Amino acid sequence: MTILQDTIRPSAQSREWKAVVVLILLIPLLWSPPFLFRIFLYQPFNIPSGSMVPTLMVGDYVFAAKYAYGYDRYSFPYAPSWISGRIFARDPDYGDVVVFRTPKDTTVDYVKRVVGLPGDRIQMRRGQLVLNDKPVTRAALASVSDGSTCALEAGAKVKRWRETLPNGASYVTYDCVDNAYYDNTNVFTVPPGHFFVLGDNRHNSTDSRVMTAMGFVPMDNLVGRVTRIFWSLDGNGDLRTERMGKV
Repeated sequence: MTILQDTIRPSAQSREWKAVVVLILLIPLLWSPPFLFRIFLYQPFNIPSGSMVPTLMVGDYVFAAKYAYGYDRYSFPYAPSWISGRIFARDPDYGDVVVFRTPKDTTVDYVKRVVGLPGDRIQMRRGQLVLNDKPVTRAALASVSDGSTCALEAGAKVKRWRETLPNGASYVTYDCVDNAYYDNTNVFTVPPGHFFVLGDNRHNSTDSRVMTAMGFVPMDNLVGRVTRIFWSLDGNGDLRTERMGKV
């Protein structure tokens, strides 16, 4: 009896030659400027949720600098899982908006803001961020009608605060509901080699406050630092030119 798989299976030598040919054909692609730009410099991402409103909105397209914190296995597509550590490593700064993977789901890219570094003590008290036992400076801004981003009625008023971290990083946060579930937390002490993140839309963000879902993020899970919005479309598909270049 003829075994079909023996009939059609190529020899080992044939497979080796095919692999060499494929590699040679891929060399121009691997060294092409667009490929190198995306792998080593800037990777584009689109924003699918409102957890970082008002800094990032649904429909924004951003560039993340891949080189900002060095390179690890999450920097490159299809990298083998046994690779560990980072080369040219640099830790993020307070206030950086970062793209990363979580230990609980390494297949999905997340974007949040870094508010805690190794050794820091983080807590939320009545909705205010407390860093190393000192409340982070915040100033009240005029409320806006943007309830839909907080899962409220579209015209509902949303409180805004300008928050300023100790290194001077300043940004606007949304405060959707008074005394929400994560407005008061225990103290989180960031372990070595990790960082702590929050969404700017504080009541519509699953972030490091939720230990069962995200928790502390390893430095080795960093993908890049968000640098700017390069494209933005609203819900109707219209271009939002006023958002271009921000972050």
